[in-house]
Amino acid sequence: MSEHRQWHQHTGPVMDSQEGFDVIDCETCGFRHIVPIPTPEELEHVYRQEYYSLEKPLYLERHREDLSWWNQVYDERYELFAKLLPVGSRRILDVGSGPGFFLLRGKELGWQTLGIEPSAQSAAHSRELGLDIVEEFLSPKITPRLGCFDVVHLSQVLEHISDPKNFLDQVHDLVKPGGLVHLIVPNDYNPFQIALKKTCGFEPWWVAPPHHINFFDFDSLTGLMERCGFEVVHRDTTFPIDLFLLMGDNYIGNDALGRACHSRRKTFETNLIKSGMVSLKQDLYKALAGLGLGREVVLVGRRKG
Repeated sequence: MSEHRQWHQHTGPVMDSQEGFDVIDCETCGFRHIVPIPTPEELEHVYRQEYYSLEKPLYLERHREDLSWWNQVYDERYELFAKLLPVGSRRILDVGSGPGFFLLRGKELGWQTLGIEPSAQSAAHSRELGLDIVEEFLSPKITPRLGCFDVVHLSQVLEHISDPKNFLDQVHDLVKPGGLVHLIVPNDYNPFQIALKKTCGFEPWWVAPPHHINFFDFDSLTGLMERCGFEVVHRDTTFPIDLFLLMGDNYIGNDALGRACHSRRKTFETNLIKSGMVSLKQDLYKALAGLGLGREVVLVGRRKG
């Protein structure tokens, strides 16, 4: 039986422990997260100065190498937004906009774009691309001056936030009624990962405190979005890269093998697109999402009211 942990108002069974943190399946929040939870002040220095230089030193370089593939991914996102919005609704905010390539593609497609990015390195890179960037964390002090948007996009953001409910409440105020929020987070504790942990002796490599605070699945993220005033209108995932681990390609800690597996994933998707089978690829990933599989949880919510 799992140890039960209580920390302030948070309580739940312990899933894993690492570096002085416990991952609990929190009964208060409705999703898994670490305790103790770092304060926003403790996280601020990391994301302003250290994250891309220390934690992801090759991120910009790799993103440039993969840019043609990434633009295929981005094109599908913007096409989805266009299907779900009225004609002419084309103002997008990217929270945690990183190096800016997603917004650059949107600008090329005719969208009015704005990014929020606390990393000094990434904000500078984005400005070099000609993008409008607010070099800040999203907070109540800056949301009033941003206006409202047809889409607010958050990719790989909520897993880093100390209070996701409060954060999404702020996002809600930035979305026009009937507008969209697009969330992408790691799909951690998914069935393939559990199989690797149980059967193959893998340690939970996805537990990386304090950078990853929260661990969502499709149901827990859906519940959070609904509590914050959004109706989920699209559920999707990305390639289940853990398949390679299950087939014996252990890329954990092996950068060269990891890049090789990623390259095979890109080739798989690109060949389907070139074959005119992009809808088949999309249907496949939607089906995987229905099984709780795929590397990421991808949800689109429409603001109610």
